Amino acid sequence: MKTQLLILVAGLISFNAQAAIKAETVLYKEGNVSLEGYIAYDDSVKKERPGIVIVHDWMGPSAFTEGRAKELAKLGYVAFAADIYGKGVRPANAEEAGKLAGHFKGDRGLLRARTKAAMDQLLSTKLVDSKKVVVMGYCFGGTAALELARSGAPLAGTASFHGGLSTPNASDAKNIHGKVLVMHGAIDPYVPQAEVIAFREEMSKARVDWKFISYANAVHAFAVPGAGNDPSKGAAYNAAADKKSWADFQKFLNDLFK
Repeated sequence: MKTQLLILVAGLISFNAQAAIKAETVLYKEGNVSLEGYIAYDDSVKKERPGIVIVHDWMGPSAFTEGRAKELAKLGYVAFAADIYGKGVRPANAEEAGKLAGHFKGDRGLLRARTKAAMDQLLSTKLVDSKKVVVMGYCFGGTAALELARSGAPLAGTASFHGGLSTPNASDAKNIHGKVLVMHGAIDPYVPQAEVIAFREEMSKARVDWKFISYANAVHAFAVPGAGNDPSKGAAYNAAADKKSWADFQKFLNDLFK
């Protein structure tokens, strides 16, 4: 009887912990453009805590980024999944995604502004310690995260999962605050070795506190389950790299906020 009671109590504690996670769609703006983000946090915690902006890949906001936001909320963070493209602007296929992502990559000022709008929205919740903000992103989102850092945003950390590393103004790296973590597929054909070398030189020259991790046998989009399973296409999910990079990212956060 005592054992059954303990199991029941443990179950109730687990249920309450899960029930405390609040997640909802949030409408916000960058200039006159309406954006549709997604926030997740533990509603039972009343004090300020670290906040994390999650930037989507070229296909736009998705169940994947919303799921990551919930995972981070369970770990004690306030997580905000950004919308770079705009409310209702969602590519239907790779061709449309390429055009959309290309538009923002071609206008780094706009890309930075949209990413900053997400950070500002996160901070406006009053749930987040403004000195403990991290921006992270996948593929296109990794590029966005690094560009926000290069803009001089007051970040504690920046993380890129298989993101593009190039920038039109490498000297902007001198503006970076906080630490930088880049998680890269060792055989990613979409981010050529010359781009990797240039990034390393950029970070080193600016004396940024950075770390670069390559995952063996991983191509582009290795952390996105919806990327397929055929590495010969250049982009594919890799379960081992996904697991390792998520653990590396959590260690990055723990080191920042221990």
